[in-house]
Parts: sequence; C-alpha cells; structure tokens
Amino acid sequence: MGNRAVITTKENFENNGIGIYLHWNGGFDSVSAFLKYCELKGYRTPDTDSYGFARLCQVIGNFFGGTISIGINTIDKLDCNNGNNGVYIIEGWEIVDRKYQRYAEQMNHSMEDMLMAIDNAMPKSEQLGGYLKAKEIPTSKLTVGDIVFVNGYDGEVLKYKVIGIGEDEFVNGTKVYGIPYVDKYKDQNGNYNHNINNYIRTETVKITTEIEENFIEDFDDDIEK
Repeated sequence: MGNRAVITTKENFENNGIGIYLHWNGGFDSVSAFLKYCELKGYRTPDTDSYGFARLCQVIGNFFGGTISIGINTIDKLDCNNGNNGVYIIEGWEIVDRKYQRYAEQMNHSMEDMLMAIDNAMPKSEQLGGYLKAKEIPTSKLTVGDIVFVNGYDGEVLKYKVIGIGEDEFVNGTKVYGIPYVDKYKDQNGNYNHNINNYIRTETVKITTEIEENFIEDFDDDIEK
C-alpha cells in the first residue's frame, strides 16, 4: 500500500519518456508543493530541460530520505494506473492534466506548511529560509532602499538592495525606463545601472524592508537550529 503517483510531462507521457514515481505523498497537496518549491528556487522546468527532472528528484528525495520512496523510469515501466493518484501531467511547474486518478483530491496539508517542511529537508546552504515568509508585491511598487530576494543561477536566493530606477535608455538591448535595479553586479566604474542582470524584470518580487530584516533573520536562525 502507499499513496502513489507518477509525475511527467505531456510529451513524455505520450512518447514513453521518463517520469518520476512516488510511493508516498502522491496527493495533490504534496505534489503541488514539490513543484512550487522548484519554481521558487528558479529551477529550469522538466518540459524544457533535463535538469528540471533532476532538480525535482533532488527536492523530493531530500524530503523523503531513505531509499525506496521515489523512482525514475520510462512511462511503460512505471506504475501509472496505480489505483491511487494516477499520473500528474505538468507543464512548467504547474499541473495541467491527470490520468488514472482514483483517489479524491487530497488537501490535508497547507501549501505554506509543505513548503516549510520541504525547505527544512534541504541542505542548509540551499534552503530558502526567510524568502518563504517574505511579502510579494508588484515590482512596479518598489522604491529605492527596499530589500528584495533575487534568484541566482544555481537555485540560491539572495537579498539585494534597490539602489535606483532605470532611466530612459537601453541596457543590453532592453529599455529599462522605470525598472528598479539592485546592487548585484558592479562595473569597473562602480556603477550598477549598466548591467541588465541588476534589473528586476519580473512582474512581482519578494521583499523585506530594513525594519523587517530582524524578523527575517530570526526566521532564518530558527530553520538552522
């Protein structure tokens, strides 16, 4: 017995590609949280890059521990019609379809609680920490002095300060008028506004003000204990 599920993409399901098998925690509340955590980490997605499947396995494996709770194989060798949660078809980090679902949708765990549990199971150096508790606002509402969380290339999330708002000019081919930028990469003249990677170009951003920093640091300390 278990709470089984398979996670795969539409292309893989239709063409006998790879999928991830879960023996436990195959309910919607758990699977959607695993996917959301990968999205928050900024990982590349399984439908666009093979690293996406690897990172999803990494996150789920860290959560379970042990040796028999997660597997990976081609679809024809996985227990897709498993009598439990069936198959989750994902696009990006979203569930877009279900196959062979038998169980009623499970919502026993809140997204916040699951994300916290997943984060606690990650290596300390890879935890999201205070990012999970930070407030998300429209990027257009940022002002100079705000502290924002920015995803790195390896899934690390770091804090940077907004130090300016883009002027009516192009930076690396992108018009940056009105776009906030942070103190991430400094050029040889000590400026930050000439590197497009310093600009916050997402529609929303996680933020913590100077006043909230003590709360965030306390939260991070609690995770480390």
